[in-house]
Amino acid sequence: MTTTPHRIVVLGAGYTGMLAAIRLATRTRKLDVRITLVNPSARFTERLRMHQIAAGQELAHHDIPEILEGTDIEFVQGWVTAIDPTSQRVHVDGVGELAYDELVYALGSVTDTTVVPGVAEHAHTLDDPRLAGEFASRLDTLATEGGCVAVCGGGLTGVEAATEIAESHPDVRVTLISSGEPGAMMGDKARAHLNKVLDRLGTVREIGVRVAKVLPDAVELADGTVIASDLTLWTTGVRVSPLATEAGIETDTRGLIIVDQTLKSVSHPMIHAIGDAAGVRQTWGQVHGTCQSGLPTAAYTADLIAAELRGKKVKPFRFGYFHQPVSLGRRAAIIQFTHADDTPRRLYLTGWAARTYKELVSGSPVPTFKASKKMTMSVQLSKGGKATRAA
Repeated sequence: MTTTPHRIVVLGAGYTGMLAAIRLATRTRKLDVRITLVNPSARFTERLRMHQIAAGQELAHHDIPEILEGTDIEFVQGWVTAIDPTSQRVHVDGVGELAYDELVYALGSVTDTTVVPGVAEHAHTLDDPRLAGEFASRLDTLATEGGCVAVCGGGLTGVEAATEIAESHPDVRVTLISSGEPGAMMGDKARAHLNKVLDRLGTVREIGVRVAKVLPDAVELADGTVIASDLTLWTTGVRVSPLATEAGIETDTRGLIIVDQTLKSVSHPMIHAIGDAAGVRQTWGQVHGTCQSGLPTAAYTADLIAAELRGKKVKPFRFGYFHQPVSLGRRAAIIQFTHADDTPRRLYLTGWAARTYKELVSGSPVPTFKASKKMTMSVQLSKGGKATRAA
């Protein structure tokens, strides 16, 4: 008697989706399982390094089918337009319907350009290599004219982008606009070093202000101040795909899938949510979307599915933050070590040690993906210790 393979569909081939699919293939090699990975592009996007492309640097091109070679994972290129959790099917534009027994939802997030007027029309984002490349092309032209760039957002992405641009294009005036202190999540000494590097690079800061509108050639602040900007980069705020909410999967106010302690949807347990798409809570609070937290959710989910197919139980997901690695151009970096809840510890690194550390932990994940085809790779730095143990 023939049996039907257990069908696992993974939506999204970013950092988390790629790792989940490949690790699943490795862990279920001897089981009757069929894994399908769905993504709109055949190119793997290194989201953590988009600021380097925006500054004019070239990164290696990685094709998803080439990364998947030897895994028996079926790659389907197309946009997911609907999910039917009742019939357990997803609709892929131009492809049709894919049935699943288990669904791994890894659609991630994009920069939110909908809140402030003019952002969608006049600002650039770092959501994919094409957009970052367009920014770089305009930046090269601007550099010959000695123009000005505004980077909106003082979080880690904004800081990395502003310093990368300022270092690679010293003739361009770079203004970092932020409602809070850049690097506010760091300790005082690490933040002081950050400001020292910003000063060295000549980066202008507009701090404690809110952007009211982005214009074709300027950024207007809430107090009426207008900052000239020949090129504006928007790095603040994120939003997730509305697909889960539209499908009737239980989500929070931001559209994140609400999951239980094993990262399964509380409303549809055959759906696993990982990375930026999952509303993961630990005893210390809510996990926020980063690669540092996303890859462990992917590895955990792959291991859980493989274990359950063998009739085994898996302990609840545990995670704690360990560090905040921040590049400040190619010549400087800061590593702020943290408690499990991402608040800063006293220890931090600068100089050569920080640059080396940053490249080690934030380099291309492709070698990890390829190694994961042969062995189980560790991708989690901390389970949070006492902070994640139930009281």
